[in-house]
Amino acid sequence: MDVWRTPEDIPADLGQSVVTVGVFDGVHRGHHAVLAETVRHARTRGLTSVALTFDPHPATVHNPDRPVKLVATLDDRIDRLAAAGIDAVFVQHYTLEYAQASAESFVRNQLVDQLHASLVVVGEDARFGKDNAGDGALLTELGHALGFDVILLNDLGEPAGRRWSSTWVRELLAVGNVDKAAEVLGRPHRLRGKVVHGFQRGRELGFPTANLKGEELGEIPADGVYAGWLVRDVPMTNAAEYLPAAISVGSNPQFDGVERTVEAHVLGRADLNLYGEDVAVDFIRRLRPMVSFESVDGLLCQMDEDLRNTALALGVPTAGRVDPAEVTAI
Repeated sequence: MDVWRTPEDIPADLGQSVVTVGVFDGVHRGHHAVLAETVRHARTRGLTSVALTFDPHPATVHNPDRPVKLVATLDDRIDRLAAAGIDAVFVQHYTLEYAQASAESFVRNQLVDQLHASLVVVGEDARFGKDNAGDGALLTELGHALGFDVILLNDLGEPAGRRWSSTWVRELLAVGNVDKAAEVLGRPHRLRGKVVHGFQRGRELGFPTANLKGEELGEIPADGVYAGWLVRDVPMTNAAEYLPAAISVGSNPQFDGVERTVEAHVLGRADLNLYGEDVAVDFIRRLRPMVSFESVDGLLCQMDEDLRNTALALGVPTAGRVDPAEVTAI
């Protein structure tokens, strides 16, 4: 899949295309339907499928004091658009100046002149242009005038329930309901970041962890202990390695911590050298909330139970804590 970040990146010989537009935060199941329709029509017509997305999130640009916490990083968003079969993504740098374009100007200048849209596929709630003045009816009207077709897809969601949305995913993650979040997303929720040095307390206790922290990880679930997977790229390939992990989210109240971190302990492994590596963490099930114990021994007993419950949730062999003397890396 091609990724274009400036108009100059767009090939001069780009022919007509089928375009969809959106932030696509999290690329949830509602997005999947729009993307699938875009890809299907592009292949039927023998055209290029293009997703126009925005970075930073428009709501953050308009309300910098209340930034939106993204469900997924931009890199993961791009990866998921590629997995959906999209041929090219244009990442539009969103600014207040860009937001001043009228709805008609946006359609004429970007969708038609820049991206050569012969068909535009969006959800029925799509809004565009200055002050979100453009809607599906206007897009259809402009399509007739400018020579492109429009497909408006109905809102999608549970058969007798709520519409799938990034907002719903954020609400679920805020209470640690990663199981339901996965249903809305169509896959487990993922954080991605670089492994950094921590306080190495887990290492000393026989639970070495890969530590991730920072504002760019993605939407972090509620504090607690989770079963999940640590995902690494396999060098020199396009493959990924999934390692079963017990994941701790929080500030480590047992040791009076103040900084919120994500720590993943790979079951039974003391040999992993992950420092400086970009990894992902997929959340499968919340095991318990984050609590403080009366003693370190009490904490260790609970952590042993966490490892057993992690193995049970993931369907992998049980592995206890490792010998601190054998820890050679994380």
